[in-house]
Amino acid sequence: MCGIVGFVGEKDDALPFIFNGLKHLEYRGYDSAGIALASRSGIAIRKTQGKLAALGELLEALPSGIPCGIGHTRWATHGRPTNENAHPHVDCQGEIATVHNGIIENFHTLREELIAKGHHFQSDTDTEVIPHLLEEYQGAEDLVGAVRRAETRLEGSYAFLAISSRDPDRIVAVRRTSPLIIGLGTTANYLGSDFSAFLSATKQAQILENGDMAVITPHSVMITDQSGAVVDRPVITVDWDIKQAERGGHPHFMLKEIIEQPDVWGDCLLGRIRDNEVVTEEIGLTSERLARYQRIQIVAAGTAYHAGLIGKSLIERLARIPVNVDVASEFRYAHPILNKDTMVLAVSQSGETADTLACLRLAREQGAFTYSITNTVGSTVARESDAVAYTLAGPEIAVASTKAYTTQILVLTLLALSLAKLKGREHPELIKGLLQLPLLGHKVLNGKEDIKRMAARMADTHDVFYIGRGLDYALAMEGQLKLKEISYLHAEAYAAGELKHGTLALIQEGVPVVAIITQKDVWEKAVSNILEVKARGARVWGIVDDRLPASLPIDHYIPIPIGHALLAPVLAAIPLQLLAYYTAVARGEDVDQPRNLAKSVTVE
Repeated sequence: MCGIVGFVGEKDDALPFIFNGLKHLEYRGYDSAGIALASRSGIAIRKTQGKLAALGELLEALPSGIPCGIGHTRWATHGRPTNENAHPHVDCQGEIATVHNGIIENFHTLREELIAKGHHFQSDTDTEVIPHLLEEYQGAEDLVGAVRRAETRLEGSYAFLAISSRDPDRIVAVRRTSPLIIGLGTTANYLGSDFSAFLSATKQAQILENGDMAVITPHSVMITDQSGAVVDRPVITVDWDIKQAERGGHPHFMLKEIIEQPDVWGDCLLGRIRDNEVVTEEIGLTSERLARYQRIQIVAAGTAYHAGLIGKSLIERLARIPVNVDVASEFRYAHPILNKDTMVLAVSQSGETADTLACLRLAREQGAFTYSITNTVGSTVARESDAVAYTLAGPEIAVASTKAYTTQILVLTLLALSLAKLKGREHPELIKGLLQLPLLGHKVLNGKEDIKRMAARMADTHDVFYIGRGLDYALAMEGQLKLKEISYLHAEAYAAGELKHGTLALIQEGVPVVAIITQKDVWEKAVSNILEVKARGARVWGIVDDRLPASLPIDHYIPIPIGHALLAPVLAAIPLQLLAYYTAVARGEDVDQPRNLAKSVTVE
């Protein structure tokens, strides 16, 4: 949610770098955007509602050659997407500008206090209290001192950057939960909500910890903790290229990321299987550590939650260890019972999901061991967990998750196999199946033109139902979410056997039902459920193990080469993703940037 970029250099023009950085962060929000530049003559600012292209049309009015500035692309929380609510925000004198990600929880109280002191607000946002607070304190302090004093008044989860025309050779950055990273150059330094904001300039970075404040100039970075003490944060090298975050000739990032999956699976598995065994240490754990836990609690949100459901089934089947899966936003409020015999497993693509982070912190308070699966090196979830496994999917730019989802399932499968080995329940055939997945994935992608033609027929409908049993039901939940996210069609997923308990009332002539049948042990029952909806006039779109009979009562047939039934969710995810993608394209929707959504949800 919201993307932040900062640049402070010796002589270079900040404007083109900031705008380019915002392009790489637009997946984090695209309701509005803006840029502010600081010089001795004042703050120059341009901002507008709409996507980044709308801001690009205004940039000629900004002065060139100014080497200090900040930028923002917004996902609205407080205040509608309007020109006034777009960031950056400024103080009454136009001397201070700020950009902000997250939520200031006590902004109503601060706003009333500042208005009483004569401050004039131009927006409905919580962010605008920050520059006005800085204005209050800058009279007695420099920008750094003003930020430190203002920080004591702010409550919430946030990150912000501040610049001042009185002090135009520095940026002051604050991190309270929301992600913020410093990029290290030679004659300039950079800031971003994630690495992609500055990878065109440097791969050297420092990740700010929760509670840090940083003062960044062209040649220096000083980081202090909440007590004001100077701290060292390790310098890391980012090991992926900015070209990985570009479309590479594909019409959308989402299609690129779907097509990348077979190769990404190979990256995810590389080094983690040796001599037909899982190398447990390569997923961040040890056999001795795993042997301590009698129960696993998975917490996740959205797509990651659906991956967690598949993980639960795999762990329970293979290792016979009980697993609970909870939506992270509900977990804390259910008064969970945790102890040292429980592993709390957080699954998060971004590693910054606020609800999931809150669950991790609660787990640690209750003495539980915390383990995370994430795609983002150095993310808060990774740093605050006792152990972490990275999915190694590379940058995922489209808001709707694809390759991050399937690699989460792969890591969960490796975890299940490691636990099973401890119980004396080894599964060499499943490990062999994992190694075959990249080849099978390419075979699935060969059928994408057939799926495209099917999607053209689905595009003119209003309601779609997804059904499946067991692992297929968990996959159906992810399939319907993808369709809703990017095509805006109403879709629902049901355990196929539940149709007769009420849902059949919604099935009528022509309604599409996507039936997933990859589990041989329940396929006869699944066929019975298909016959039930066919009898009510439904059109059935079948995603089916190609070893099952081709004569099934299905209108549109998508065969999947399933190597091992327990790995079917990884392969069958591809046609579900493609079906959603091509349906959205046929409807003319913005696939990579669906309305009202953002890639990383850093507020509760």
